[in-house]
Amino acid sequence: MPDLSQTAISDPAQFEERLRNVPLAPGVYLYKDATGRIIYVGKSKALRDRMRSYFGAPRGLSSKTRRLVQHIADFDFVLTSSELEALVLEMNLIKQHRPKYNVLLKDDKSYPYIKVTLKETWPRIFTTRKVLEDGARYFGPFASAGSVRSTLKLLNKLFAFRPPYDCSDQKFQTHRKHGRPCMYYDIHRCLGPCVPGLTSPEEYRRAITDACLFLEGKSEQIVRDLRVKMATAAEEMLYERAGYIRDQIGALESVLERQKVLKTAATDQDVIAFAREDGSAVVQVFFVRGGKLIGAEPFTLEGTEDADNGELLAQFLTQFYESAASIPDHILLADHPEEAQIIESWLEQKGGHRVTLSVPRRGEKRELVDLATRNASTKLEELRLQWLNTTQRAIGGLTELRELLNLPGLPRRIECYDISNTQGTNSVGSMVVFENGEPKKTEYRRFKIKTVEGANDVASMQEVLRRRFRRAQLAEGEIVPITGHTPAEQPLDPTTATPLEEAQESDDAWANLPDLLLIDGGKGQVNAVLQVLQELGYDHIPVVGATKGVNRDRFDLQLPGAPLPLVLERVSPALHLVQRIDEEAHRFAITYHRKLRDQNTFKSPITSIPGIGPKRKKALLKHFGSVEGIRNATIDELAAVDGMNRKAAEELKSLL
Repeated sequence: MPDLSQTAISDPAQFEERLRNVPLAPGVYLYKDATGRIIYVGKSKALRDRMRSYFGAPRGLSSKTRRLVQHIADFDFVLTSSELEALVLEMNLIKQHRPKYNVLLKDDKSYPYIKVTLKETWPRIFTTRKVLEDGARYFGPFASAGSVRSTLKLLNKLFAFRPPYDCSDQKFQTHRKHGRPCMYYDIHRCLGPCVPGLTSPEEYRRAITDACLFLEGKSEQIVRDLRVKMATAAEEMLYERAGYIRDQIGALESVLERQKVLKTAATDQDVIAFAREDGSAVVQVFFVRGGKLIGAEPFTLEGTEDADNGELLAQFLTQFYESAASIPDHILLADHPEEAQIIESWLEQKGGHRVTLSVPRRGEKRELVDLATRNASTKLEELRLQWLNTTQRAIGGLTELRELLNLPGLPRRIECYDISNTQGTNSVGSMVVFENGEPKKTEYRRFKIKTVEGANDVASMQEVLRRRFRRAQLAEGEIVPITGHTPAEQPLDPTTATPLEEAQESDDAWANLPDLLLIDGGKGQVNAVLQVLQELGYDHIPVVGATKGVNRDRFDLQLPGAPLPLVLERVSPALHLVQRIDEEAHRFAITYHRKLRDQNTFKSPITSIPGIGPKRKKALLKHFGSVEGIRNATIDELAAVDGMNRKAAEELKSLL
């Protein structure tokens, strides 16, 4: 009989009956907490036995599993036809729900890739965070945007394709129209495909192909081809061209010297090792292509406490290769993962070729694994020291704030609010959240001001705070009717709200109340916020304002009822913390404000024309380069554009 005494289950008898009826078959199980949130996803070839194992004697469970069991209130399960199908379903559910007690690849949705748009006439190479089925080639993922930028900078220097961050289609068409290339052509960082005659499609595509070969680790082939081109250019007395190719070869050979050449066969393989300490783990991946070490990326894992090495590796392999742009033939590992054969089968199915997982014990392959392990240990120590320094600074700042503001405890959750507008237009508000001195970006929120006209920061702040804490009431199920405010400030009617509004209003994150409210502003803003909190029954939450100098060179604290702000010492930990939080709120607000302002300022006149949707607008601008170009075009020219017809062209011409 399962022991349910240490759980959050409201009806143990019913839970036990449901558990008894779970089949002994392969599938995926999902444990939920009292709010219905999924907190753990697992799989098994015998679901009932695996699920019952959580409810044995607590002393037989790991500390992490005991914490999980304490929050279990409900479960769901999904039967699958095989263990492989269960693996794929588990992986997808973990990615979708990111359960608290699973081992997770940190911020796996945000890893950048390099994208090569092969289907375009003049292909581009740039960074992206989405892998689509669009005919482009993708390389990655990379551990950080910085590593992608450095790679793209090197590629652009070597192969002179369109600059990755400074050659939009609009800019490309503008230079094509004027017949003059940009400065990147003059400094040999672009072949100049925007101007007819500077390069041929064949020459430009060769540069793109060489860039792809370089990313695949086939640099020697590129060098051989370049030597032939250099000799041909010299024979034809094109000495400037030959000199350019010579410099290109020199740069490539310099890169090749930095790549470790292996003695093994020229195979493609990834080397994966890890280091772990106190619940933290770093996985190091070496990318070996054609027998050369062409790249190394460290990845951080969350929720690894009490997970054994096999589970850690299994979770990393499925989460990493689920979104990887390519899968090599061989993967060398520091340890054996759980269910290695099932993972191999999944990798083969995904990659379309034979994939082997192996744990080398000796020789050069073992040396590579050991090297990856040392790199992982170095990165883990670096992260640990960084965390210690950050934590010590945060605790110092929180402790000082508690003493200065006479708070009952450390303000572990601080919410900061700021308002941004330009002469009262496009007014927006921002809410940023810091927990234990660190930003929690998943709970940042932004507000478009709806009920305030003109530049009235005090009234705008009141609107933002009312909306925030009324959503807290809704999340808690305790809506308090309020009179004397505009209908826009009342709770949304579920029968008339849009799906987005419903999602925002019912977001459970709104129920997380702050230990301290930090307001960008002085007495006026602080008093206005106090009024809102009193109206809504949240006046127990401490409020403090941050007052700044003209050049944002002061961050003094305005306490409620105090005649003058509290001046913080320049070396005060509290000052550094307040400044960091307030600046983040300011950044978040002004970024949203600029986005709205730009949308309104640069809104194309053709957007409001009936029959001209986003696709037609994009096609027209791409073809004619500007609204002026569209205005000067004939009806026949307009009708010839992709997606247009004569009727739409005639209407567009008459309205422009």
